[in-house]
Amino acid sequence: MTPAPTRSTAFDVERLLRLWSDPLPDGPAAEDAFRAVYTDPVTVNGRELAAADLVARARAVQGTFAQVRREVVAVVEDGDRVAVAFRMGGRQVGTYESSAGPLPPTGRELELRVIDVLTLTGGRISEIVMVADELGALAALDAVRLVAPTTP
Repeated sequence: MTPAPTRSTAFDVERLLRLWSDPLPDGPAAEDAFRAVYTDPVTVNGRELAAADLVARARAVQGTFAQVRREVVAVVEDGDRVAVAFRMGGRQVGTYESSAGPLPPTGRELELRVIDVLTLTGGRISEIVMVADELGALAALDAVRLVAPTTP
């Protein structure tokens, strides 16, 4: 995946995505990096998460891939709302914790297509509605298959 052309937006999408793809510092500096971009706590799909939770999730994402790649597809801003469509993935070397359950390392390319709708408060993300195409990613790895429904 190659980076999309630079866009002129008020919200720094690249800074946000770097938190999830680039190695994080050790200790409290990692939480501080997240607090600079997110409120603490932040609401994600209706659930409050602390900065420590975000750090743990980011480390899990980074541990899933040999090297996380990301590509911004589109950014739409409207006042205190920012929608970001992006692809994130890489060669899967760690367990991927999907909504369907854990997927052990495959060594294959795993790419997620994600749309985040962000609500900003004071320039930081206070709420996220996130949707990821996990089914498409899992199907591409032959981790799930559609089966015809059985008739009674």
